[in-house]
Amino acid sequence: MRALTKRSHALVTLFQVRAERPIVTDDTDDAPDRSSRSGEPRHDEDIRRAARAAADGELVVYPTETVYGLGADALDPDAVERVFELKGRDRENPLSLGVTSVDAALRYTRPTEFAVAFARAFLPGPVTVVVERDEAVPDVLTAGSDRVGIRVPDHDVARALLDRAGPLTATSANVSGTGSVTHPDDLGDRLCEGVAAVVADGETPGTESTVVDPETGTIHRRGAMAGAIAAWLDDPPVEQ
Repeated sequence: MRALTKRSHALVTLFQVRAERPIVTDDTDDAPDRSSRSGEPRHDEDIRRAARAAADGELVVYPTETVYGLGADALDPDAVERVFELKGRDRENPLSLGVTSVDAALRYTRPTEFAVAFARAFLPGPVTVVVERDEAVPDVLTAGSDRVGIRVPDHDVARALLDRAGPLTATSANVSGTGSVTHPDDLGDRLCEGVAAVVADGETPGTESTVVDPETGTIHRRGAMAGAIAAWLDDPPVEQ
């Protein structure tokens, strides 16, 4: 684990960053360790505040099992547009849809049975599953495509936020063209000034998710679990 400057990262809670970037910590030597990803009560208020911010159309940063993500209401075109603006991301480069479970994803997508079987095999996990979207998903999220990437993080804090806030954009919390953020300390000024809240949970592994369209058998980006995914697609345990 790495340390915050003069403070223990393990006790970081949500901090507001509109006007400044205070970090709430407990500097006592006998403070309990709170560095787990278990979604313990210490995160409850953080999650509530971030969910309220997302409901108001604002942006939030949240941890995942890969890197820190930048979240906005994924069904609100204006909020999604703010993500593109803050990241400086090309509008032709779609964003993914973050949800709590495969069942939750089915409310916003129209996957085949084969794609559902694949998703249930690998989600939650560091995999983005590309499927046909429902009309509830705005064009701006998918860059006009009829397909959308589904992300179900294998991270209790992230899923607790998604459970309370509903679908959020699932994209790395960084300016396009710069490295992904694995620790709240590494969020640049632009990101910190552009979001309403950061839910901090220490360091994340830093791996990228594998992006795959199981219906076409296409791996768009190789990342975590790419070998297992390729093996599943080569010899699927279900009929396509």
